[in-house]
Amino acid sequence: MLRCDNILVRQDGFELQADLVLEAGRKAAVIGPSGAGKSTLLLAIAGYIPLARGRIIWRGQDITLSAPGNRPIAMLFQDNNLFPHLSVEQNVGLGLRPDMRLTADDRKRVTSALERVGLAGQSQKRPGGLSGGQQSRAALARVLLQDRPLLLLDEPFSALGPALRADMLDLVSDLVAETGASLMMVTHAPEDARRIADDLIFVADGKAHPTVPAAEALKTPSPALQEYLG
Repeated sequence: MLRCDNILVRQDGFELQADLVLEAGRKAAVIGPSGAGKSTLLLAIAGYIPLARGRIIWRGQDITLSAPGNRPIAMLFQDNNLFPHLSVEQNVGLGLRPDMRLTADDRKRVTSALERVGLAGQSQKRPGGLSGGQQSRAALARVLLQDRPLLLLDEPFSALGPALRADMLDLVSDLVAETGASLMMVTHAPEDARRIADDLIFVADGKAHPTVPAAEALKTPSPALQEYLG
């Protein structure tokens, strides 16, 4: 279980408060207006932004002061963070070896991860030789190799068309189900939340609201959520 215990984030004059829980194995969509602090919430949980107040608790352990690399978290950013001068194998292998010194066993694991995301045979290509959807799959394979129990997605599929985005969401859902990981996913699209999320976290007016069941929240939204949904 992840708990944001009365946290406050301050960044460049912006403040975000959160007091919420994500139960183990649950998938939560983080939605809200642009600039509301959705990405800020994920970056704070991942340890890239310090807290002004409160604690981040994972499975009863306080990880507030832990370095990002020491947290049980893998994060996939909006731009996928693929290095254009590296091969797909090297990019994905960074999830295992930041120094890129892959062993034979490491390469087998990379190959297996690429097969799981539908990129078998693409290991020696560079990102520029892949389609947008294939690049997203490569980035997802790298995250999977990190084998962390909490996966944070910051709109990594927003540039994809509706059909391809739906395919990627289904893939994420299947992979999370296989591993038992918990998921928090930032999205602007309510249909994404309907497709993949068990829970919903609405972020607006400097506050990340407590986690609520997604289907119920979208069927009978609060006044603030209804205003956002239109």
